[in-house]
This record gives sequence, C-alpha cells and structure tokens, in this order.
Amino acid sequence: MKMVLLLRHGKSDWATAVDDHERPLAKRGRRAARAIGEFLTRAGEAPDAIVASPARRAADTAMLAAAAGGWQTPVRTSELLYDAAASRVLAVARTEPEEVRRLMVIGHEPALSEAVALFVGGGNFSLPTATVAGIALDVARWADIEPGRGELAYLVRPRMLERS
Repeated sequence: MKMVLLLRHGKSDWATAVDDHERPLAKRGRRAARAIGEFLTRAGEAPDAIVASPARRAADTAMLAAAAGGWQTPVRTSELLYDAAASRVLAVARTEPEEVRRLMVIGHEPALSEAVALFVGGGNFSLPTATVAGIALDVARWADIEPGRGELAYLVRPRMLERS
C-alpha cells in the first residue's frame, strides 16, 4: 500500500511585481503551509519524499511544511509539475523509488484537483491553497499506479486547523 499526498501551494503574494514562476507566498500562505506540516506530523502522515513544482511558491510551501512538521525529507523539484496536467502528476508518482511509502506532491490548480479525481476514479474536487488530499493507493509499487486505484483518505484545508 502506498500513499500520495497532493498539496496545493500556499496562497501567493499577487502584489509582488515578479513573473509567475518567482511569485512568493503571502503571509497567509506561509502560515497555512506550516499548519499543514504540523497537522501531517500529528496525524502520523509525514511524507518520506517530496516533489514540488519549481515555482517559488510551491518550493517554499514544501520547505515551510517540512520545517514545521520536523521532517528531514529532501525536497526535489520537477518541471513536470509546473503548468501540469493530472497525467503528469501521475507520471511523477510512478517514478518514485519503492522504499518510499508516502509521497508528497506539491503543485498547482487545476492539475491537483484533477489528479485527485484521476487517482480515485472520478468526482469533482477543489483544492484551495494549502489544502492537502491524502490518497491511499492499492498498489505495492509506484510503477503500478493506475487511474481509479486510489481511495481518498482525507482532504484537509488549513481553515479546518485554525484554533478558535
């Protein structure tokens, strides 16, 4: 059994005058990335591997979540995840080494929402910024992932983690 965690990057700072690739996270996005990292650790769902889009907001989301969760997990980037289609998210997951049990993929919309539907075999999903979808995959090897072989285990938005 494998698990893929699909995490949309945190809220970006649109006021920054840089190109799309270099747009940083907004304060809210940084806070949300840390909250998701802490949540995943408390839930026993820390990833063994992280692959992020090379966009600054995605890479920063990965680093902030990892630091907040206390993960020693290396973060790789993949150009396949920038401006991607759901099939590319699946392709990235299929190349993971077998020792990885829980893979986190950090990217963008609409690819991640579409990837959730692809992994679980249909449906209409929406991943607001810094939302994580945990999908249990009924496979022994990453290379064996096929559309519809997953089951949505959880879908957590940062807003759900706010303390009142």
